[in-house]
Amino acid sequence: MPAGDIGEDGLHMQPWLHHGFLNLSEDLSEAHAQGKRLMIIWEQRGCPYCKRLHDVNLRLPRVVDTIKNDFMVVQLNLWGDREVTDFDGEVLKEKDLANKWRVMFTPTLQFFPSTLKEMNGQAGGEGEVVRIPGYFKPFHFYFLLRYAATKGYEAEPSFQRWLSGVGNKLDALGVEYDLYADELPENLPPDL
Repeated sequence: MPAGDIGEDGLHMQPWLHHGFLNLSEDLSEAHAQGKRLMIIWEQRGCPYCKRLHDVNLRLPRVVDTIKNDFMVVQLNLWGDREVTDFDGEVLKEKDLANKWRVMFTPTLQFFPSTLKEMNGQAGGEGEVVRIPGYFKPFHFYFLLRYAATKGYEAEPSFQRWLSGVGNKLDALGVEYDLYADELPENLPPDL
């Protein structure tokens, strides 16, 4: 897939990013209405790992298809000044929201429950269900997306244990995989 462009703010652009009013409760409701989960991706100008995420992971068709089918993605700037309304109603600049949610580096991806009721009025940092703290190679990144999309965290709160179960399935199917490769296994079953 083609590489993405960089916007005037120094952040990577993708055609599937959601451009709303930065009211996260409304974004969550909209994602739910579309049958998707809300994902927030935090980036910053000049971030080498954000570049790697966009140049490697987000050029893999299966990864991009998973994101487009399962998630509505809001991009936030770790040092940004745009005003964002948190799930608890507090209005903060992006950089202050990052501090409130303890987002310390980029990229950081956060995934939230399906509905506002499940958020229970909590701020995003307390209500998130999965966080990807930093850059992960495609294998782990893809399966973290699947873990969030399928609510794997409900049955297994440990992503590593959940992923071990996926590895066992792949081994049983004879699928060869390299955890450190910049691509996904060629014969990855469609249901995984």
